[in-house]
Amino acid sequence: MKWENKSSVSEFLLLGLPIRPEQQTMFFTLFLGMYLTTVLGNLLIILLIRLDSRLHTPMYFFLSHLAFTDISFSSVTVPKMLINMQTQNPSIPYSGCIAQTYFFIFFTDLDNFLLTSMAYDRYVAICHPLHYTTLMRGGLCSLLVAVSWILSCASALSHTLLLARLSFCADNTIPHFFCDLAALLKLSCSDTSLNEIVIFTVGVAVMTLPLTCILISYGRIGATILKVPSTKGICKALSTCGSHLSVVSLYYGTIIGLYFFPSSSTSKDKDIIASVMYTVVTPLLNPFIYSLRNRDMKGALGKLLNKVTISS
Repeated sequence: MKWENKSSVSEFLLLGLPIRPEQQTMFFTLFLGMYLTTVLGNLLIILLIRLDSRLHTPMYFFLSHLAFTDISFSSVTVPKMLINMQTQNPSIPYSGCIAQTYFFIFFTDLDNFLLTSMAYDRYVAICHPLHYTTLMRGGLCSLLVAVSWILSCASALSHTLLLARLSFCADNTIPHFFCDLAALLKLSCSDTSLNEIVIFTVGVAVMTLPLTCILISYGRIGATILKVPSTKGICKALSTCGSHLSVVSLYYGTIIGLYFFPSSSTSKDKDIIASVMYTVVTPLLNPFIYSLRNRDMKGALGKLLNKVTISS
């Protein structure tokens, strides 16, 4: 799709992270290492799930899609940020900025829906274990992922098409390290009331409805766990959803802190740091959370390492 530029602005300037020039090299090395770890860690999760037949279950099916989404989510913003830090050229073309906004919203929403699907999977596994294989059949899992992609695409497209109709006149400086939708609306010299309505309706719905479903699922899970008579049974039930609950808490905790409790206009640096948390740090930590807290993943990793050692 070719975006039509209805403004006099041909490019935007990304101010980037609030760091001093002499710290550029240190932070470039840090974020490059974090990005490579994110990509390699999530690729390892996808590889382990692909190779180990014991991981061919609905939970790991969703996890493989979440790992791919995390790689894509980081790749939308981090490489451009690293290039700008290295070249000292903060510019991004108008079309590139619009595309970055689309994919940022798309993968953010996709993360939400996949985490919700994983919560439903844990709900069925713990609350209805005898019917788990019947309810969580392959067709339903594929349908949940397909619906997640479709809804994410529709949400991102609605925001992006409305953004593309706006005009940008004089100021083209974005006080962020990526093309943030809210920052772009502030720069526009057009009427953004329709954009704000869509953000309030579609945007809030995409965030709050999945979170509500997750909370309801874990409420039901908690009620079921409390009915388990033995401590061993409780620990086993918690171990099946501990990793997912950790990721949900980390992901939604940073987003809620950023968007539902925004800082004042004089604290833009805090907003940028919060954005770094859920765009860079959360995708980085997900592989460690699922590998260190999950016995099946650790077993699959050990099996893979043994094969590599024997073959060498």
